Order: sequence, then structure tokens, then C-alpha cells
Amino acid sequence: MSQAIGPLDHAFTATIGVEVKGETWACVEMPSSADFFGTGKSVKVDAVVDEVEVANVALMPTGRGGHMLSLNAKVRKKLGKDLGDEVSVRLTRRLT
Repeated sequence: MSQAIGPLDHAFTATIGVEVKGETWACVEMPSSADFFGTGKSVKVDAVVDEVEVANVALMPTGRGGHMLSLNAKVRKKLGKDLGDEVSVRLTRRLT
């Protein structure tokens, strides 16, 4: 069971598409997030991507000091965006 550990208000802009092992995944990367969160492990958050709420999702480590947020097909359809498009992301709450 996830439990809130604190409100969060961090915004960034990113392009959909993160290269992972030679493939481009439908994710957005938050650079330097390992420093921001104090961990290189996955972090659960609530987020808003271009006004579309994405609740209780994991930011997965990229291995390069950042974390990435996966944007599944359903979310991308709501956004009307896909690989190569830019989105605004606001992290609103960190969960455990």
C-alpha cells in the first residue's frame, strides 16, 4: 500500500522518447533526478503531464543520473502526442 510522504512541486519540460539499450521508449526523462530525490532507485509519484493526471506511477532510473516516466498509449492518446513531441511535467506528490 502506497503512503504519501510529502507534497512535491517540481516542473520540467521534456521530449517523449528515451533511448534504452538501443531502443526508444515512450518515456520522458527528468535529468539530475537522482540528486533531486537522493536516490538512484525508482521513485513513486503523482504527476500531471500537459494537464493529464498520472497517479501513483514509478519514475524508473535511467542509469545516467536521471529518472524516466513512462507514458503509455492511453496517456499519449489523451495528450494527443507521441514520440518526439514535447510535454510539460509537474510532479505533485511523492509516495513510498
